[in-house]
Amino acid sequence: MNILLVYPEVPDTFWSFKHALRFIHKKAANPPLGLLTVAAMLPPSWGKRLVDLNVSSLTQVDLAWADYVFVSAMTVQQASAQRIIAQCHRAGVPVVAGGPLFTTEPELFPDVDHLILGEAEVSLPPFLSDLQQNRAQRIYAASGYADMHKSPPPMWELLDFRSYAGMSVQWSRGCPYDCEFCSVTALLGHRPRTKSAGQMIRELEGLYDLGWHRNVFFVDDNFIGNKRDLTMELLPELIEWRKTRPGMEFNTEASINLADDPALMNSMVKAGFTMVFVGVETPDEASLAECSKKHNLHRDMLADVKRMQQAGLQVQGGFILGFDADTPSSFQRVTQFIQSAGIVTAMIGLLQALPGTRLYERLKKVGRVLSVSSGDNVNGTTNIVPVMGIGVLHERYRDALLRLYAPKAYYQRVKSFLRVYEIPSLKRGPLEFGFFFMELRAFAASIARLGILGKERLEYWKLLIWTAFCRPRAFGLAVTFAIYGYHFRRTCEMHVS
Repeated sequence: MNILLVYPEVPDTFWSFKHALRFIHKKAANPPLGLLTVAAMLPPSWGKRLVDLNVSSLTQVDLAWADYVFVSAMTVQQASAQRIIAQCHRAGVPVVAGGPLFTTEPELFPDVDHLILGEAEVSLPPFLSDLQQNRAQRIYAASGYADMHKSPPPMWELLDFRSYAGMSVQWSRGCPYDCEFCSVTALLGHRPRTKSAGQMIRELEGLYDLGWHRNVFFVDDNFIGNKRDLTMELLPELIEWRKTRPGMEFNTEASINLADDPALMNSMVKAGFTMVFVGVETPDEASLAECSKKHNLHRDMLADVKRMQQAGLQVQGGFILGFDADTPSSFQRVTQFIQSAGIVTAMIGLLQALPGTRLYERLKKVGRVLSVSSGDNVNGTTNIVPVMGIGVLHERYRDALLRLYAPKAYYQRVKSFLRVYEIPSLKRGPLEFGFFFMELRAFAASIARLGILGKERLEYWKLLIWTAFCRPRAFGLAVTFAIYGYHFRRTCEMHVS
């Protein structure tokens, strides 16, 4: 049996980093972790190939080789997924589909031959058993949640590492909180389940042995959701492992109460973590209460962000506008918070109601859900009827986004961050010529595109000169942020101009 694993294209979005990837001649930010994990669950004797449409195309030769096509996708990839399904059907190849997109909205895909809903560790084995006995049904839905200790290491060998800027791993699933708009708990539950420390070390060792010594993203929705396992098991093992395997740096996602635990932040930095995404959402208390973001209430979130930065963690922030409690002045408070906090990478999206969430059910009952969600956080759309009126919402959102990513504001934010950021003293790996050349080429490209041709050239040179004299150890980071800013600006202008 030959299985072709196909990952749909991610459109040009805030997190795609497509405009930034061109500076380092990479095609995608991260590989499809879900499909690589599914590949490891298939019988060893089966043929397996991966086609990631973010780095290559799906050809008739690929489809002629395949007995089945396996597709996994997020909501934002829906259009590409539909095209893949149609192409497979024209070629006469049956499609097996799973992942968040198909689990939350299976009714949108009547042409899929087999739907694997929920976590694959639970729902895929019965399908594989029935498939081998020629009695496969159309829908297999997971009952309960997966035992993460039984999740196999991804099949890294299916990848062309040269196409990617980073790698991804997953230690835990689930989140202890219950934010009304979030689909994580609907899909993965409230009790964070983890792999063993040994499992994670073996996965990282596999990457390291294949030559990957750079950035790795822990895709956990809340990395600190299970603090006991994190502090007692995983972090001590990671700290020891990096002593003999230097070079890898990690980033992840966590709730803002990470700032309450200096010892935990210190351990994360020692283990190699340099960046964390935090769902701030809004500084408005009424809106936080509305969406049940209780762990963000009644705290000085500006001070929280600064503490994480001073501990050695870059803070990326997620923000939402369009809550019922929001007013036109909420947009200004959000942008002021971002500027004051020095959050360089700040994703601001309009509130969307995702199927399976409490928000979706509440608004659907009163007729305020207009359509399916786009899954794109920063494309200026919403699928609900906003209280403040759609015209005012779009106008204020557009102005906030363009103001936030205008060159002067953006570069001021970078400098504000670099002033307080405590650069971690991490043990570096051996110099790799390919990686060094990639960084050098990216710097040269930034000079040409941003420093000479770009409308931000004055701010670009002011930042680099200031960094060279005041924070020389952060010079490479300043260049990276300049390149990120170019991507964010292009994306924002494309969606809301």
